[in-house]
Amino acid sequence: MVQTGFIKKLPHSEVIDLRNIITVEEQQVSSLTLVQRPNLAMTLLSLDKGSSIGGHSSPGDAMVNILSGLAHITIADKEYSVQAGESIILPANIPHALYASEAFQMLLIVVKPDKKEVKLGEKRLPPQDR
Repeated sequence: MVQTGFIKKLPHSEVIDLRNIITVEEQQVSSLTLVQRPNLAMTLLSLDKGSSIGGHSSPGDAMVNILSGLAHITIADKEYSVQAGESIILPANIPHALYASEAFQMLLIVVKPDKKEVKLGEKRLPPQDR
């Protein structure tokens, strides 16, 4: 497999099944980083039944795409069941956690603000004053 392009560790110009790329390991959380940039990350993850990723937050929006199995995902204080073929957006700066009710595999895409973007609540100067 020749590594070219921006998405690493995956074959290019081939039909692939991501479920065959990241396997579920017994009593483990496994990950494979495909893209890691300041404002974008793509990671394949697998969690065995009973495994979890504890409460945390991210400065960017995270899209969880469940490839197989069943995840219970908590966002703030609300719990969601997300199964194979479904996705959910975890909003930036809101605590969330994942629990494997069944072993599951997922593709995680995190989009963070560019450093040039103004933080929420900050006043933006007109172009002539920058």
